[in-house]
Order: sequence, then structure tokens, then C-alpha cells
Amino acid sequence: RAAFHQPVQNVQHEIIITPKMSFGTGHHATTYMMINQMQGLDFENKTVVDFGTGTAVLAILAEKMGAVTIDAIDYDDWSIENSIENAAANSCTNINLIKAETILPGKLYDIILANINLNVIQSNLAAIRASSKEGTLILLSGFLKTDEMILLKALSTYGISHKFTLQKDNWICLLTEMN
Repeated sequence: RAAFHQPVQNVQHEIIITPKMSFGTGHHATTYMMINQMQGLDFENKTVVDFGTGTAVLAILAEKMGAVTIDAIDYDDWSIENSIENAAANSCTNINLIKAETILPGKLYDIILANINLNVIQSNLAAIRASSKEGTLILLSGFLKTDEMILLKALSTYGISHKFTLQKDNWICLLTEMN
């Protein structure tokens, strides 16, 4: 919810998001599906990267679900500034905001979140692969059902296996795992 809206009762994780000029209020189909699939994952004591963080809504949820370290990456100045404000509004202390165009090398994550678009995900598959270890869960969204086979083929060339597809309207969200 936005800070100016009344609190919602009986929710597991309240997240306050003021989007300003950034993408990601939680209401778009792709963000909704990412949050939905995140609910089924174990974030307790996990390391997470939120690539293309936007408002940091997914990074904030990852911390609320028990992640110990979250690297939230975006290339946009507005997104970084907005994410800092949103993380503070949600009392998050484990989110490291990083201004970059890709996942930085040298660190392996337990969970990778990327809700961007097909082209950005495809052009960053090498970085996603380099940041994964066997068993890393990779949750991807920001693309249409018609793009699913293209992306699944690309993922398989990087040793990433498909576990589940969630669809809302024409949008999809893929749960995948590093082999």
C-alpha cells in the first residue's frame, strides 16, 4: 500500500511503497505473480539479488520473509532513490542498493529475482548464470506467454531448468533452478 492509504488488516507482510517515478507497486500482473511465487519459496537465511529492483518491492518482501542479505540492483537513479526511501519506510536493514546495469560478478546467490523484460533477461543470462550455484532458484517475469519458449530455450543453454510457469492475463512468471 502507499503510505497515504490506510493499513490493510490481516495480511502476512505489509509493504509500504511510494512508487514516484519507479516501476513496481505490486499491482501489475508481473509483480503480482512474482510476489505470488515468492510466497512458496523459503527465504529464511538466504542471499538474494533483486535485479531490476524498481521500487524495491520484491527486495523488501524478501527481507520480510527472512532473507539475510539482499542486493537490489537498478541502473536508474530514480529507482535507486525511491528504493532507498521504500526500504526505510519498511524498516529494512538487509537491502544493499546497487546502481548497475547487470548483476555484479563475484557473488553467488540462493535466490535470484528478475522482473524486467525479455530482452534484458536474455542479455543478462550469462550474469545470472555466473551468480548462481547448483540449486539457486531463479524467478523471472516481465514478459508475455508468447515469449515463453524463446526464454526456456535460452535458459536451457545456460544450465537453468524450468520448474513452473504462472500466468496472469497474457503475462507469465517462470520459476527456474540452476542445475
